[in-house]
Amino acid sequence: MTWEVVIGLEVHAQLATRSKIFSGASTAYGAEPNTQACLVDLGYPGVLPVLNEEVVHMAAMFGLAVNATVAPRSVFARKNYFYPDLPKGYQISQYELPIVEHGELFIEDGEGNEKRIGITRAHLEEDAGKSIHEGLDRSSGIDLNRAGTPLLEIVSEPDLRSAAEAVAYMRKIHTIVRYLGISDGNMQEGSFRCDANVSVRPQGQQQFGTRTEIKNLNSFRFVERAINFEIERQIDLIEDGGAVVQETRLYDSARDETRSMRSKEEANDYRYFPDPDLLPVEISHEYIEAVREQLPELPDAKRHRFIDDYGLKADDALQLTMSRPVADYFEAAVGATGAKPQLVANWVVGDLSGALNKDGLDIGESRITARDLAGLVTRIHDHTISGKIAKQVFEAMWSGEGTADEIIEAQGLRQITDSSAIEVVVDKVIAANPGQVAEYKAGKDKLIGFFVGQVMKETKGQANPGQVNRILKDKLSG
Repeated sequence: MTWEVVIGLEVHAQLATRSKIFSGASTAYGAEPNTQACLVDLGYPGVLPVLNEEVVHMAAMFGLAVNATVAPRSVFARKNYFYPDLPKGYQISQYELPIVEHGELFIEDGEGNEKRIGITRAHLEEDAGKSIHEGLDRSSGIDLNRAGTPLLEIVSEPDLRSAAEAVAYMRKIHTIVRYLGISDGNMQEGSFRCDANVSVRPQGQQQFGTRTEIKNLNSFRFVERAINFEIERQIDLIEDGGAVVQETRLYDSARDETRSMRSKEEANDYRYFPDPDLLPVEISHEYIEAVREQLPELPDAKRHRFIDDYGLKADDALQLTMSRPVADYFEAAVGATGAKPQLVANWVVGDLSGALNKDGLDIGESRITARDLAGLVTRIHDHTISGKIAKQVFEAMWSGEGTADEIIEAQGLRQITDSSAIEVVVDKVIAANPGQVAEYKAGKDKLIGFFVGQVMKETKGQANPGQVNRILKDKLSG
């Protein structure tokens, strides 16, 4: 039987506020346990939550960025469940009236076609604390520093049809929240994670199959691996005569498998009701339009502009615009050189990205500024150095030996463009290789690469490659 996969994601993005959603406690990462939890976060009787206005602004920005409706009126509700890291016995969230509804974004499917993914809603809520089970012998510890941290939960429609599509969608959300500056998207610190709802059904069937939810996936690689495992598990289970049970599962990355955590709750299990301590959030049309004016250029628009204005290849434009700081670096480098933007893009996407990845650095920590990279690209463009020598210069720049011009002069790397000097080397190479000359003249045109290589070796890579090719062909055909 052919099976169709149905996936929906619930992405949790921690909002980049300095204080929590309903209290003034700090949201800074890495503090000692329970040092950033005030009486509101701890659920003490008699204390009242006060909404952080900035989270409303950030949620509205996201809603507008994904062509969603930003609700003029939204309501906070109490989601009731009992767990040690939830001091109040309920989580303040949004249920029937969320702040954002009916959005969309576009990804590429497996065949390279643009595919629309619907966004059902995005609602504000507070995070819970964290249970700690390691290093405490037979006890468990509770760290409530995260309790009350503001989250934007982004719920997709069940429009995703493969693990690869799920990762592409999650990456797109990740890019958008970072472009907007509303979340740092740090997955290692728990600032960006998702729950995946997965089901399978026979190809052509309209009714959805029974779904399972995989909780707290905090890397793109784990999202793909967990979903693929769950797909195979469900198909094998059904084909062996069993039935999928609606439940919540955890992904064990060490064993690369999902395992049952608890039966899946429905909305009525949480006994939602409006929080009596919080007023409805009312947003005016003027407020929404003011937020719209503050939106930066978004990834898709920037990608199309890079293709149209700079003439970049589509793949390079996509890579450059996945990160706003990388896109800014590229444009700064283009503005500082008269070279073709595609040449700059080649260096940013290629050698610079490779060096950053190797040393575990972000673009903001690059050892070569955009202006200095532009200086290197300019020297390639004006034929001062060849592309091959440029890589040597780049390595020296990365090691802190100076600018491109300083390194070129100090190491004597300026390209040889004197035709008479190149001719002397070409004559020497031809004289030293009579056998290859005879083969070339007999029709083995590809041997031109051999001769070019020998000339470049003799000149330590400094001869102008275009002139070398032209002079060689003239002499070999004479």
